[in-house]
Amino acid sequence: MKVFEEIESEVMSYARAFPRVFNKAQGEYLYDEEGNQYLDFLAGAGTLNYGHNNPIFKQALLEYIEQDGITHGLDLHTKAKREFLEAFSEKILQPRDLTYVMQFTGPTGTNAVEAALKIARKYKGRENIISFTNGFHGCSLAALSATGNSHHRGASGVSMSGVSRMPYEGYLGDDIDTTAYLDKVLSDSSSGIDHPAAVLVETVQGEGGINAASVEWLRNLQEVCHKHDVLLIIDDIQAGCGRTGSYFSFEEAGIVPDIVTLSKSLSGYGLPFAVVLMKPELDQWKPGEHNGTFRGNNLAFVTATAAINHYWSDDKFAKDVLRKGEYIESRLQAIVDEYGDGNMTTRGRGMFRGLNCVSGELASKITSEAFRNGLVIETSGADDHVVKTLCPLTVSDENLKKALDIIEAAVAKVLRGEEVPEEHDFFAEDSDKAKSLADAA
Repeated sequence: MKVFEEIESEVMSYARAFPRVFNKAQGEYLYDEEGNQYLDFLAGAGTLNYGHNNPIFKQALLEYIEQDGITHGLDLHTKAKREFLEAFSEKILQPRDLTYVMQFTGPTGTNAVEAALKIARKYKGRENIISFTNGFHGCSLAALSATGNSHHRGASGVSMSGVSRMPYEGYLGDDIDTTAYLDKVLSDSSSGIDHPAAVLVETVQGEGGINAASVEWLRNLQEVCHKHDVLLIIDDIQAGCGRTGSYFSFEEAGIVPDIVTLSKSLSGYGLPFAVVLMKPELDQWKPGEHNGTFRGNNLAFVTATAAINHYWSDDKFAKDVLRKGEYIESRLQAIVDEYGDGNMTTRGRGMFRGLNCVSGELASKITSEAFRNGLVIETSGADDHVVKTLCPLTVSDENLKKALDIIEAAVAKVLRGEEVPEEHDFFAEDSDKAKSLADAA
C-alpha cells in the first residue's frame, strides 16, 4: 500500500472503503493480490452491467486489436463506429420507435451531461435548467451545478448558476405531487424561476439514495414539459443499459424524452464511452462546437456492439433482469421485516435496489462487515444511509443468493444490540408544532 499512500491524491474514495490491491476480475468476482475472492456488488459504480471481462466482449476486442483495428480516430468514420451505429439503431432504437441522432461526446458521463445542457440551451435560447433535489449528474461545472449533493458542490470553489432546483418525487411527502408544484412555478411569472430550456432528471437517483420515480410522476413531468415548451432530458447514465429491466429506464413509463445521456455500461467492458441521444430537430451543433480528443472510443464501439448483439437481440435478458430484481426486492424486504424495527425500508427498480438504513453509521458498518465476509458493496444517499446493490446483471442465481445472505448476516450482526433510528419526518414535526401553537392559542 506504500506507493498509493505516498503518491496518490487524497481525493480517492472507494480505495478507502475497500483497502486491498485488486489484480484480477471475472464475471461477478474480484480477486486481490493475496488471492482472496470477493463478490462484486459495486460493479464499477454501474459500469459493469455485464460483469468483469465478459468473455464474449473480450474475444471481439482481442480479435479487433489483433487485426490492428483503429484505436483512436477522433470523430472520423470507422468500421467499428459504423457497426455500433447499425446495431444500436436496429436493436435499440427501431424496436422502441425512437428516432434519435447520436452525438459522441468526451468519454465520461459528466461530459455527456455538459453537452446535453449546452444543446438544450442553444436550441431554446434560454439559460435556466430545472434539476431535482438529491440528483447527481457529474463533477464538471455545468453538470455539478445541476447536482444536489453539497459534498461535491462544495469542492468547486465557484458559484454555480443557471440551474433552479425542484423537489423530486416524495421529497415533500408521499401526498404531494411535485410535478404540480413545478407546473405552478412555471405558470406564475412572479415565481422567480426563469423559464427553463430543459428539465434534467434521473428516473432512479443512484447516488441520491436509490430514489425511484413512479411511472405516473414521470408521465406528469413530461406533460408539464410539453405544456411549457421545455425540453425533457433523462440522465440514464447509471439507470440505463438494462439496470432497471429495460434498456432505457424510462421505457416503463411510456415517455419519450427529448434528450438522453448514456455512459457507464454503454461499452459493456468498462471502457470509457458516453453519448447524447437527441431528437433530430435539436441537433443544431456547428461542426466541432462540442468536441474532445477522446470522443468516440473505437475499442468501446467493438464491445458495445457485442453487448447489443448478444444481450439485446430479443427480450430474454431483460426478463431475466426483472426476475432477479424481484428476488433482490423480496430478500431485502425480508431483511427489513426481520431486523428493521419498522424503520428500515427498501427502494428501487429492477436490479437497481437499496436498503435504507436511515443512519449512515449503520449502513457503513453493514457494508464493512459485508466486505470482511467477501462482498464489495457501497452506500449512497445524502448521508450514505442506503446500502446499494449494484451487482452485474449477469450474476448467477447462486451468487446472487450468496451475496444477499452475506448482507442479511451483516445486518443481523450490526443490529445486534442496536436499534434502527426512526427516519426524521420534517413535515410531521412542523405539523406537531402547528398543532401545539393552535392548542396554546
